[in-house]
Amino acid sequence: MYSQILRLWMVAALLWMPLLAFAAADLEINTPAIGSLKMTMQQRHDQLAGHYASGAVGLTRNGLVAVRDAALVPLAQRQAVNGLVAAENQDRQALYREIARANGHPEWEEEIRATFAQRWVQKAAPGWWYQNNAGAWVQK
Repeated sequence: MYSQILRLWMVAALLWMPLLAFAAADLEINTPAIGSLKMTMQQRHDQLAGHYASGAVGLTRNGLVAVRDAALVPLAQRQAVNGLVAAENQDRQALYREIARANGHPEWEEEIRATFAQRWVQKAAPGWWYQNNAGAWVQK
């Protein structure tokens, strides 16, 4: 009887271990690489903020950004906005990867990305656009 209870407890512990380990991830961890990415992203945010506000650029459900409505960007600025979006996505992907690595668990990258996708939407200003879980664009 005791050995059965012990086995059940061990099986339960093994099933919950990955969830408990991820719950311990430090999403605010800081390394030189993470600090550099955050600084670059903050500088770029100042350039993107007006495009978020206009609805031209939105937050995707997978933690990236996208040009949502290119018609809202003056033709002369479209190439620059596309470049900003591409650079932002490159840095976001690097940020998620670096946070996972800094936590000693590169396999957590997708979970970290999903958590940040939710955080970006929570921090978005009213009027900004984001994709819901079904992929539809909605305005905050």
